[in-house]
Amino acid sequence: MAALQAAIGVVISAVLTAGGSANSPPVKHPDGHASTIRFDLQAHRGGLGLTTEESLQGFAKALRLGVSTLELDTHVTKDEKVVVNHDRQISAVKCRDTAPVTEGDPQYPYVGKYLKDLTLAQIRTLDCGYQQLPGFPEQEVIHGFRMVQLKDVLHLVKRYHATGVTLNIETKVEAGAPEQTQPRELFVRRVYEEIHASGIERQVTIQSFDWGALMLMHRFAPRWPLVALTNYDFLQVGQAGASPWLGGLDADDFGGDFERVAAAIPGVTALSPVYGFPQNATIGDPGFRFYVSAAMVRQAHARGLKVIPWTCDDPATVVALMDLGIDGIITDYPDRVRQVMAERGMRLPEAYGPRPPR
Repeated sequence: MAALQAAIGVVISAVLTAGGSANSPPVKHPDGHASTIRFDLQAHRGGLGLTTEESLQGFAKALRLGVSTLELDTHVTKDEKVVVNHDRQISAVKCRDTAPVTEGDPQYPYVGKYLKDLTLAQIRTLDCGYQQLPGFPEQEVIHGFRMVQLKDVLHLVKRYHATGVTLNIETKVEAGAPEQTQPRELFVRRVYEEIHASGIERQVTIQSFDWGALMLMHRFAPRWPLVALTNYDFLQVGQAGASPWLGGLDADDFGGDFERVAAAIPGVTALSPVYGFPQNATIGDPGFRFYVSAAMVRQAHARGLKVIPWTCDDPATVVALMDLGIDGIITDYPDRVRQVMAERGMRLPEAYGPRPPR
């Protein structure tokens, strides 16, 4: 805690010395790149550190707080509905069974089943707000929460008139175990159809670890910005053959260079790598090392790509990443990052509230 307070204190001191405030010009990247004029504050799963993940209440809280992007995950059910959920398999830590959707349903209990094998009606019987997620003591529990559909989140953003907010929507195609999610073409098509029908598709970016899904989405929607996710291991650098996650590309053909491989995919406008190793560690932890580097950021910017790492919650680590020149951050605690942004004199995202129907 002392190290964290000291790191934040250095930041505050530097801002005060420069005469910085929430209204002052933003701090520029070390390479002069000006994208921090609108640093992309992304609420991971709606900000799961603050509210039950991927609940409408969580997304709404993030909008009221003021974030630039709502980050969320999608899966496709047996009856081809697009639901918002991170896990492809119903987690007992997050959801519990209540009752079968019909008496004698052979699929019951549903916990432990894959979303692709359950209908929306079956999924909606699950109580996914019965307890606080372990490791997140500040999380508000939305008791009795039922999993929502993608169209529900899109409608929420429209109801808040949050025209300045982006939805960064992940297609959770499991390229490493394709039998555990719906087939890529069906998955991507259904996500595309839901977004296209929403009327706010201009506020959407599509991200995926499965770069084959990105390639397919580009065919459906050539103008939609795409985001290439990676945890590095999925690149399979130095291994024989192409990784199943890269849509037929072999990282070794690009010298193992993450930026070069991703830049070869039409429509990709941003890179979203894990911020460091071990995953979820902080700059103060022994053995921690960043995956993101100033060189990675420079090379990405030279190709016209933004760098938005995932998923960092520690303010001191976020500060260090900002100093590397990143364009945004995906975080479970958007309130913490918003505070860091204020201390650095950066432009803060607009806050939105619900508006009554006309």
